[in-house]
Amino acid sequence: MTDRTGRLEGKVAVVTGAADGIGHAIARAMAAEGAHVVMGDIDDAKGEAAAAALRSEGCKADFRHCDVSVEADIAGLIAEAIAKGGRLDVLVNNAAIAIGGMPVHEMTDEQWHRLIAVNLTSVFRACKYALPHMIRQKSGSIINMASAQGHIGLDGWTAYAGAKGAVMSMTRQMAVEFGPMNIRVNSISPGTINTPMNEKVIAELGDHVARAWVKMHPIGRIGKPEEVAEAAVYLASDAAGFTTGIDLRVDGGLTAAPRFVPDLV
Repeated sequence: MTDRTGRLEGKVAVVTGAADGIGHAIARAMAAEGAHVVMGDIDDAKGEAAAAALRSEGCKADFRHCDVSVEADIAGLIAEAIAKGGRLDVLVNNAAIAIGGMPVHEMTDEQWHRLIAVNLTSVFRACKYALPHMIRQKSGSIINMASAQGHIGLDGWTAYAGAKGAVMSMTRQMAVEFGPMNIRVNSISPGTINTPMNEKVIAELGDHVARAWVKMHPIGRIGKPEEVAEAAVYLASDAAGFTTGIDLRVDGGLTAAPRFVPDLV
């Protein structure tokens, strides 16, 4: 773990989807900056191991099982953070699933409702349970994970893009509504990041997808979870005290480039 600079010293943070990928990188980075991190995920083995590893390095970290499609699990995760830390300073709505790769008319209702429950309804519920504590404190930072696909089109991912676009709209609305209470709400739109979720997409659709992803990013590679985590630490820190209602694109230039369909063969 890198040396601490204490950017989040004394803060209590909740991170969903924290057992691996971007969520794990965010939890690790925030813990390294002094935050007491409460990690939620459906993978209990990975989540417990991740929290234990952080504690072994002198950080404050706890894990609680959380299926973000289940309201009681989200309520319990927020309650655990309050019980452990006595307050809630940072909420990172990171948990998501990737269901796509097919035309929208071939998507089933079951797939649609599952994606919306995990990628969108969970954001509403986590904010619903976190905001009363932040309002009482008159401070807080909510970070919602959006996606470059909320900005540009990609064949086969209509529902995923729709959910992430809605997350960005909710972020702006909440930033306006809760700004007077000193609660900042921002989102992050990653480009393609090297995560287990994207590895699963490659396994299902083929290696040509990975080659296409690289070509779509002007910077010439896909991103690292740690690069997204650094953006989240900034948004959670006092350095971003005048930053709210934005979508921070950590996308290697993907959304700055003209529409580009790479050769997939």
